[in-house]
Amino acid sequence: MVTQLIYMSEPFGYDSAILSAILSTARRNNARNGVTGALICRDDIYLQLIEGDAAAIDALYARILRDDRHLDVVLLNRAEVPDRVFPDWAMLHDPAHSWLWTPEEVARGAVRRATPEALQQIFTRAASDASAA
Repeated sequence: MVTQLIYMSEPFGYDSAILSAILSTARRNNARNGVTGALICRDDIYLQLIEGDAAAIDALYARILRDDRHLDVVLLNRAEVPDRVFPDWAMLHDPAHSWLWTPEEVARGAVRRATPEALQQIFTRAASDASAA
């Protein structure tokens, strides 16, 4: 079994340089720690799935909670799953291609109200799109 965690946060100072730094750090550290996942983002939200050993996921989430590039971090789902969604990606970047919600819907809480199954489907589609590319 693999621990899978999905969270959302509001970017602080979102721009391409910050995003590049987040992705390069995540890819380096995640590869070292056996963590895989994806970050779906745009200027109003980060939506991220991380997966791996429970201890590695807990440590990574604790770092995210302390990271000042993330505001209002909200844990949306944590589960033990049989298989990884992103086994080949230390951190896939999906620039909101998999989005279901407008900025207005996000602001009104659509992501917070989404079911774990709906969130999982977003990331499953992102993994499928990445594999097809």
